Amino acid sequence: MELEWYHYGIAIFGGFAAGVINTLAGSGSAITLTILTELLGLPGNMANGTNRVGVLTAGLAGTFAFYKHGKLDIKKSSRYTIPTVIGAIAGIFVAVWVSNEQFKTVFQYLMIFMLFVILIKPKRWLQETKEEDALSLWIAIPLFLALGFYGGFIQMGMGVFYLASMVLVAKYNIIDGNAVKTFVVAVYTIIAVAIFQYKGLIDWQLGGILAIGQTLGGWLTATYASKYENAGIWAYRLLVVVVIWAILKLFGVF
Repeated sequence: MELEWYHYGIAIFGGFAAGVINTLAGSGSAITLTILTELLGLPGNMANGTNRVGVLTAGLAGTFAFYKHGKLDIKKSSRYTIPTVIGAIAGIFVAVWVSNEQFKTVFQYLMIFMLFVILIKPKRWLQETKEEDALSLWIAIPLFLALGFYGGFIQMGMGVFYLASMVLVAKYNIIDGNAVKTFVVAVYTIIAVAIFQYKGLIDWQLGGILAIGQTLGGWLTATYASKYENAGIWAYRLLVVVVIWAILKLFGVF
């Protein structure tokens, strides 16, 4: 479609909001996918591929900001990131060939369950990261392989589920968990972009416009989260809001 001037503004602003949400919580793609499908008229599979462009650039920008400010230790988090990437590669290949529409009903109830998990004992999300108590590989490998497959295949809610696993299972605090999440999503999205491009499922013009906002949102949010002590509290609050919003949207309230 031919873009009007206001399309650019909405896409950049929406991309910025998605970049902020994805960096501190997850599910920001609900905004960008809605823009791509409802406003710009892309079919679902093309929107899915096009959206990954901004997810990648925002992930790279956020990863650099977290790493620069000492919130990301790539070596220590490798027991979580490597199986996630392997699982995601498998999930991406499946996503290219298989529809995931049938999983939306299950996803609704997963988000309700996740809301209860988040609200019970909120101080767990603000605890100090306990990297010395590294999760056993017998638990880490199957858990993060499954999370990676889910993220590569469906993507919906991946950030929320991954962040919950980093905080509640791997014993990271919410900011350090977000740093690992941002890094691993950036890594497997490189592969996703390559595969979707090979299948001709990326509109680079629209993806590039959204990526401007997403990248700026990811960079600024990661920088803020790394530097300010109260960032964990705001990240937790945003996570609760995002999950409630996702539940209401999934059940057709909006």
